[in-house]
Amino acid sequence: MEDRVMAPDDELIDQRALSKLKWRCRRGLLENDLFIERFFRRFESSLTVRQGRALSALMELGDNDLLDLHLDRKALPQVNADLDRDEVREVLCMLKKPLER
Repeated sequence: MEDRVMAPDDELIDQRALSKLKWRCRRGLLENDLFIERFFRRFESSLTVRQGRALSALMELGDNDLLDLHLDRKALPQVNADLDRDEVREVLCMLKKPLER
């Protein structure tokens, strides 16, 4: 197996940063809280620093804009063109991914 040096962005987010991110992700709309809760149940153990930053950027949006993105009523460029980046799109797809049964 080849030794590989992970870029800091690809490292797993540490527990302290994860805890802060979870606190930052608390929302005013129950629907958003449910999407985010499902996200953390599924991805918290594999979340990278880069993905954490992207999720934090999404949390800068208002509740209605975030819900519109979840429900595909709007696209990232319509809500905030600055967020139309690969890592934000990746996390948005992760947020939308349903739990497997």
